[in-house]
Amino acid sequence: MKQKSILLLPRLSSLLSRLGEEMKLARLRRKWSTEQVAERAGISRSTLWQIEKGMPNVSMGAYVQVLFVLGLEQNLQQVAANDELGRKLQDAEILVKRRAPKRTHKAKV
Repeated sequence: MKQKSILLLPRLSSLLSRLGEEMKLARLRRKWSTEQVAERAGISRSTLWQIEKGMPNVSMGAYVQVLFVLGLEQNLQQVAANDELGRKLQDAEILVKRRAPKRTHKAKV
C-alpha cells in the first residue's frame, strides 16, 4: 500500500525540520544512541531518523514518545497556551455558526 504524502507549506516544513533537529541535539547532549532512544520510545530506528529529519508523515504520537523519552514533553503544554487570536475572538463575542439541523424525513422522488 502506497503511503500518502503530506504536503506542507515551506514555513511549516522548516518548523518541523527545526523541531527534529532540536530533538536530535537533545539526544546527542544526553549521549544516547538512536537505538537507545528508539527502544525506549517503542519505535523503530528508521522512525526516529524520520523524526530527527522533521518528516511530516510520522505520527504525532511518535514525536510525543520521543519527547517523553528525552524529558521534554512538558514543552507541549506551551503550544497553544498563548492563543491571542482565539482570545480576541472570544472577547469580541463572535458567534460560531451552528450546523443546520439534520433532516428527519426522506425526500420524495
